[in-house]
Amino acid sequence: MKKYLSLIVISIVLFSFTKLFAEEAWEFIKSDEYCYIQSFPAKTEIPDGKLRGSHGLIVYRMHKSSELFIQITAGFNYKSPESVEVNIDDGSYEFYSDASDTAWAKDDKKAIYAMKKGLSFITTGISNKGTKVTDTYTLKGFTAAVNKLTSDC
Repeated sequence: MKKYLSLIVISIVLFSFTKLFAEEAWEFIKSDEYCYIQSFPAKTEIPDGKLRGSHGLIVYRMHKSSELFIQITAGFNYKSPESVEVNIDDGSYEFYSDASDTAWAKDDKKAIYAMKKGLSFITTGISNKGTKVTDTYTLKGFTAAVNKLTSDC
């Protein structure tokens, strides 16, 4: 009996830590004009000695609007509008840039649907200096975060 009780307690503790970690991967922010959820890469591949600015992944919506938008901030200016590649698990999704440090989804609804079902969101971008950078984001906790975004904003 004690053996089973111990297993149950360990399972509950592990589940709680997993849930806590997943929720911390996505942060909810609310302002007067808009709300968003944000995450930062769990893993980054960048050549040694190369630097970049602030970077992250956000999903946002303006108040009084039901539309959600995905935005990647790379921390460097993209080489061209096509120099960003996004994969959600095994699927490829079209994103574009105006050669700034920001990229947006061509079909936000399709990408958000995949993000809710997926485990990882991988961006690969080429900087205007030719540097290839790959960021991997976890999608654990994304569905709960996006649900909070749609209900609390």
